[in-house]
Amino acid sequence: MAIAQLTADKRRDMGAAAMRTYPNIIRDWGLPEQDAAVLLGVADSTYRRWRKDPESARFDVNHLERMSLIMGIYKALQLLLPRTDAADSWLRRPNSNPLFGGRPPIERLRQGQVSDLYVVRQHLDAARGGGHA
Repeated sequence: MAIAQLTADKRRDMGAAAMRTYPNIIRDWGLPEQDAAVLLGVADSTYRRWRKDPESARFDVNHLERMSLIMGIYKALQLLLPRTDAADSWLRRPNSNPLFGGRPPIERLRQGQVSDLYVVRQHLDAARGGGHA
């Protein structure tokens, strides 16, 4: 079933489950709360409320897409870089790939566009296919 076809109840359940996991990913990546909100596409206050009470999270299709991409990035990094410290710090380290122009990938993600999450996810998926992140 496509994300757009999910019922409101299913989105609510998925949002609550995601918000029980997402703060741990942000912690592992060493990112501040502001970045967590930007990546998810919500205001800081909304992120804090959802983090405190995951059942209150009201994900729309955009939030579900973002969360799917974020979790995919997290998983890809864990597979590509089996050392936890390397996987968790990848977003914050300068990257010579032209996609990042020598800057840390998190700087691209801080723009807040879902397309940037997609580009990073696609880059990591391609690296898993034989290249290097």
